[in-house]
Amino acid sequence: MTSATDPHPHPETVSADWPPPAPPAPAPPDRAPRWSLPALLAILALTGVLYGWNLSGSSLNSFYSAAIYSGTQSWKAWFFGSLDAGNFLTVDKPPFALMVMGLSCRVFGFGTWQMMAPEIAAALGTIWILHSSVKRYFGHVAATIAALVLALTPITVAINRDNNPDTILVLLMVGGAALALRAVRTDRLLPLIGSAVLFGLAFNTKMLQGYIALPAVFAVYVYASKLGWKKKVLNLALAAVALAVASFWWATAVSLVPADDRPYIGGSTDGSAWNLIMGYNGLGRVLGGEGNGGGGGGGGTFAGTAGIGRMFNDILGGQISWLIPFAFLALVAGLVLRGRAPRTDPARAALVLWGGWLVLHYLTFAMAEGTMHPYYTTALAPGIAALTGAGGVMLWRAFRSGDARWSWVLPAGLAVTGIWAIVLLRRATGWNTWLWPTVGVLMVLAIAGLFVFRTAGSGTRLRLLGVSVAAAVVAALAGPTAYAASPAFSATTGGMGGTNPTAGPSTGGGMGGPGGGGGRGGFGGGPGGTQQGGQANGELPGAGNGQTQPGGGNGELPQGGGTGELPQGGGTNGFPGGGEMPGGGTAPGGDTAPGGAGGMSGGPGGGMGGGMGGNVDSALISYLEKHQDGAKWLLAVSNSQSAGQLILSTHKPVISMWGFTGTDQAMTLARLKELVKKGELHYIQLGGGGMGGNSSLNQEITSWVQKNGTAVKASDYSTSGSSSSSTSTIYRLDASDVG
Repeated sequence: MTSATDPHPHPETVSADWPPPAPPAPAPPDRAPRWSLPALLAILALTGVLYGWNLSGSSLNSFYSAAIYSGTQSWKAWFFGSLDAGNFLTVDKPPFALMVMGLSCRVFGFGTWQMMAPEIAAALGTIWILHSSVKRYFGHVAATIAALVLALTPITVAINRDNNPDTILVLLMVGGAALALRAVRTDRLLPLIGSAVLFGLAFNTKMLQGYIALPAVFAVYVYASKLGWKKKVLNLALAAVALAVASFWWATAVSLVPADDRPYIGGSTDGSAWNLIMGYNGLGRVLGGEGNGGGGGGGGTFAGTAGIGRMFNDILGGQISWLIPFAFLALVAGLVLRGRAPRTDPARAALVLWGGWLVLHYLTFAMAEGTMHPYYTTALAPGIAALTGAGGVMLWRAFRSGDARWSWVLPAGLAVTGIWAIVLLRRATGWNTWLWPTVGVLMVLAIAGLFVFRTAGSGTRLRLLGVSVAAAVVAALAGPTAYAASPAFSATTGGMGGTNPTAGPSTGGGMGGPGGGGGRGGFGGGPGGTQQGGQANGELPGAGNGQTQPGGGNGELPQGGGTGELPQGGGTNGFPGGGEMPGGGTAPGGDTAPGGAGGMSGGPGGGMGGGMGGNVDSALISYLEKHQDGAKWLLAVSNSQSAGQLILSTHKPVISMWGFTGTDQAMTLARLKELVKKGELHYIQLGGGGMGGNSSLNQEITSWVQKNGTAVKASDYSTSGSSSSSTSTIYRLDASDVG
């Protein structure tokens, strides 16, 4: 990281000299060191392997897979983000990421690679943009370190192998941050407008989560721009207009469509996009409630109890926290080192933006009382990576400057990083037990080498100093690299597949995800059984103390149902939530699992491996298809996970009556009667671990269906003439049944 290791330092590389000179003009392209571009390309190649290796055998989120497939069948479903091509209910997110993946599948056919190609491209683009931004302000060495850290962040690797929206969300936010820094540096309006548009599109990917870094962007522009106040205010006003248009075009368009002509907006309490913005996907995520649990209930379900130390707990620590201590130290030290720089110093502006990014995301995720999945923390990774690269180089230069005040800061940061890595690795009992002693020894030798060869000027001592630096980098990244490699190359990791992807070994409880499992013999129920790690039954949202949750049955992992003890493991007749599991092996409490069970097979573009798991009962499906009698929907089930699995298996629209969390009020008795009377729906599932939703609606619909519908007997579709189901019944309804 010295001039010896970087013989062509970038002109804007941070100097330890005080006061620093005015920022020079950007370097011409031919000033880049020869190794810089090959190093970046090597990182991108490594990242491409981590994100794409064995992808067809991975479990994707069938909730989003079904919506993407439906979007290939109906442009209306594509625009609204509908779960089913019949447009009864949408997913609980705005559809921008689904639109991108849906267009890919429209062009190339529906399949795993067709769906994931835009996600992988977005992930690689994020690394490229971060590298470019850090390089401009801190040099090539800092940019390379930042790119490597981002590429090897465990939770980032895990989520970038999945079809959740977070990958595209992070790309948009990082692009917005980079453009904001360009606007500060150049005083041009266009980059600021571009930044606002990207943050607006991020809003249309995961709503208010896309805004978390905006206060840092605003503060940096107001403080560091060289423009006068009148010009700043005008530019910010124009950017605010661009932000509003890019953020609210979809919600506005949805609200202009009459409620009877649009699907129910999943996650809302009244079927509107505005309610989704302010409630379930807004303050409900931070404060709890609005379908997110509360008081630590919802948040604690997936990521541990809310609190300032949440990022370091057993669940999240190995996913994101490896370099957080070093990043915070680098932020503080970097700001001190730039303390006497001019107000408009672009390097300090970059430190403030990425530091604000880290602090704002950290506090939001740590203190959130609502739903908090581990993979949300991938949004922390760009801030950690930028500060590690930029701050690491600044601390190195301060360490080499000869100033005694800074001689201990870099070694202390490395020591803390090594100690914390050892703590995290020792949490993974029995997993790569050789790794933590190796990290410890290597870090000790690296720190010793820094002190011994600190004053090296040339020759062997200088080379040994370079070796010490390399050893420190290897020791710092060995742990996260091992975790990051597990989703692609390990058959056993701590993740829960597409519903809640994580990397590395299982080190803590609460890794579950709601929905979909289903009781014995049913298509699914409400939120699934006991969380991974052994939270007692009844401790997930909506479950009473000590009571089996809806859809839980005897399942002992998220989406567990019936007697299965793995995700979606459950019922014994092969319905979703049944015993067969994707990915091979034997599911405890279930049958032997063929690889890729439960995914979409056939159709354009090939099959979809994985999915959320569980096969469907082929005999019952054949019966329902044979007797669909022109209905728009094959079946109505209780929640979106169950409906999604059926949509992927049958390629037909299936109604989710109560949405992802089982609390949407999409189905009312009047709506059900209307669908039956029009001949658009004939079959509805009752039971299967509970209906979810509002209890009064449940009782009303259940009573009416049982009174007026005709139960489908197992002998009508089963060759054995009997069914193992004791909690789920399929009813037939016709127009004549509607009074």
